[in-house]
Amino acid sequence: MYLEMKNIVRRFPGVLANDHICLEIEKGEIHGLLGENGAGKTTLMNVLCGLARPDEGEILIDGMKVEFGNCLDAIKCGIGMVHQHFMLVPVFTVTENFILGNEPRKGARIDTARAREMVLELSEKHGLKVDPDALIKDISVGMQQRVEILKALSRGAELMILDEPTAVLTPQEVEDLYRIMRSLQEAGHTIIFITHKLQEIKEITDRVTVLRDGRVVGIVRTKDVEQVELARMMVGRDVVLRVEKDQHAPGEVMMSVKDLRANDSRGLTKLKDITFDVRAGEIVGIAGVAGNGQEELVEVLTGLRKQESGSITLDMQDISQLNPRERMYAGLAHIPQDRQRRGLVMNFSLVDNFLLGYEDLKPFARGPMLDYREAEKFASKLIKMFDVRTPGSQILARTLSGGNQQKAILAREFQRDPKLLIAAQPTRGLDVAAIEFIHNELIKFRDQDKAVLLISMELTEILDLSDRILVIYEGEIVGEFKSGQATPEQLGLLMAGSKKGQM
Repeated sequence: MYLEMKNIVRRFPGVLANDHICLEIEKGEIHGLLGENGAGKTTLMNVLCGLARPDEGEILIDGMKVEFGNCLDAIKCGIGMVHQHFMLVPVFTVTENFILGNEPRKGARIDTARAREMVLELSEKHGLKVDPDALIKDISVGMQQRVEILKALSRGAELMILDEPTAVLTPQEVEDLYRIMRSLQEAGHTIIFITHKLQEIKEITDRVTVLRDGRVVGIVRTKDVEQVELARMMVGRDVVLRVEKDQHAPGEVMMSVKDLRANDSRGLTKLKDITFDVRAGEIVGIAGVAGNGQEELVEVLTGLRKQESGSITLDMQDISQLNPRERMYAGLAHIPQDRQRRGLVMNFSLVDNFLLGYEDLKPFARGPMLDYREAEKFASKLIKMFDVRTPGSQILARTLSGGNQQKAILAREFQRDPKLLIAAQPTRGLDVAAIEFIHNELIKFRDQDKAVLLISMELTEILDLSDRILVIYEGEIVGEFKSGQATPEQLGLLMAGSKKGQM
């Protein structure tokens, strides 16, 4: 056995994150790691990468016990990790990022010519062609990922850990990543593949280890198990993997966006004459690769960013000049893409987070004071309605799992009884049980003749939930499809800017 993690225990105050976990990885395999949020996957990989020390247990490589005091020790033993959020400097070139921290020298100076040669040699060897002179900020997400993989390989990585590697890729880039993974496997490298997407586990892995509540609940050969069984192992119950929704006739236009233009933080045009409608009883999905204007669009619609021109109406009311609170009172709700930075105040209690936006409303506002007895009743009601797993309403938001943080935001926003909900990356980083819950709530909301604008990098989510799909590329809407008309391949091509779609 190439890698063995034996009886790994890792404790945090009040939490047993890894409970005597045993993980065995064969040389040259692609091994999947599955589990709900809080199951212990990240903690276990932090132990393997030298970012955390186990309280108990041991790690063996080729039968020899190893101890990692830090990540450099792990790198020396041939373990490399490509994080979900890339560790690259946007204003540096591919070559500069490639050698960062490991610069070849010619006397006292960095040997940039040799560094460039190293990039070309390694990229050619592994079929990971990149432009060594391109700036990171100017290349696609898929290319950036290649640079991260090349960096790990240049440091001698024999075991590669890929953490949610497909989260921001187009379907074509995902297929390219699979090709790269198989090529690395053929060259003798070993890969641990962490993902929430069951179809990816089936597509690319040889075996999979499933964690639940900090323990291993199963290790199976991927070809011998179906997705429904993997989901059951993860969650401990049956999970509906396909979104089940009936046809629903849309009503009147609820939001109308016309000729919307806006700049990014550098003053460069980011939205270019965006025009679309969202009707009552309809989910409109916006598909696109990260960085093509989705974030700016959400910020403009919610009043967090100034528009340069154009108009936004909600239920026939012009809200273009209203501030975020006024838009909320007009009937707009928002699930932000960054739940920890924009959705919750992490050091506030759950009850205080539920009160955000309600502070001056009855029955909570009593003169200059807040009625916390009413607030507690309100919080208890939302916790029960949305199945927020928490010891109580006074627990700090930062102590909740990602899925429960997202449920708390959903509960608060739905309780406003909005006319339109903007849901930005509503299931990012969540496990199958939390995704199932949130998808069902969005469909229920639509079926009440409310409107949903869904912005997601997950094509499966867009295809499953949307009644209409818009594709955004470089700040423009480049395609529009009704439900069932678009294929992942068509959307992927549009997302990459290769052709125009049906408009």
